[in-house]
Amino acid sequence: MSLLVRINLALIVVFAIGATITGFVCRAVLQANAEREIRTAAGLMMDSALAVRDYTAKEIAPLLHAQMQSVFLPQSVPAYAATENFLRVHETRRDYSYHEATLNPTNPRDRATDWEADIIQRFRSDAGVHEIVGERDTAMGPSLFMARPISAKPECLVCHSTAEAAPATVIARYGGNNGFGWQAGDVIGAQIVSVPVAAAEKAASGAFRAFLAALTAVFVALLLVVNLVMYVLVVRPVRRMAQIADQLSVGDTSAAEFPARGGAEIAALGRAFNRMRKSLDKALKLLEG
Repeated sequence: MSLLVRINLALIVVFAIGATITGFVCRAVLQANAEREIRTAAGLMMDSALAVRDYTAKEIAPLLHAQMQSVFLPQSVPAYAATENFLRVHETRRDYSYHEATLNPTNPRDRATDWEADIIQRFRSDAGVHEIVGERDTAMGPSLFMARPISAKPECLVCHSTAEAAPATVIARYGGNNGFGWQAGDVIGAQIVSVPVAAAEKAASGAFRAFLAALTAVFVALLLVVNLVMYVLVVRPVRRMAQIADQLSVGDTSAAEFPARGGAEIAALGRAFNRMRKSLDKALKLLEG
């Protein structure tokens, strides 16, 4: 097996081990970044919903207070405003969603599904839990969800304490069977945002493939450079020395001098062989004389 082949095999083995270790580390880092990106997107959606709720409660509801005496305007309800805002987002981002899930809502569209009800019950059973983050499968693929509890505030009881105490406009719109019996401070629902996992994971996979491609390209270029340098500085001079040595071994004194070019060590070896050749020539002449 030639020297170049052995060097190449050694480099390939080192590259394979290094690439494997680096790949695992890089994949873990990219995956962590993807998860952080998903959580950031979910957090932004949640903060946006809270901002809409706060704006509606402080800026819109007071303007509609007088009209609410004669007709119920859902636009004045913070939960309605936040939901409608994200329905606009959902039109272009079908896999993004926001839901103010409630166990006993006035508006039927706010009723919690089974898995949402489980989250709400967890908030109700453990007051120390203020946020739940998890992942679930959906029709659009894996999705990360972030949930925060919704507690009944004193001002909510104006419409949600009992059907008898609720404004007539609310009863006229939604009836008197649902959305009542709330108690101040009780967890009555949860804000839940869902963010797709696939987009972030696809970006992470693309970055990982690009990294591996770049790493492989660098290794191939390095391998070519090492082979070229080894051939010019080591292999070619050594082969030339071997040819000259073969000629001298059969008594061909017309053979050229050993090359003294290449790497420092090869050049030194060539000069040493030339000195040895001259010494042998002198010794042979003395024996012949």
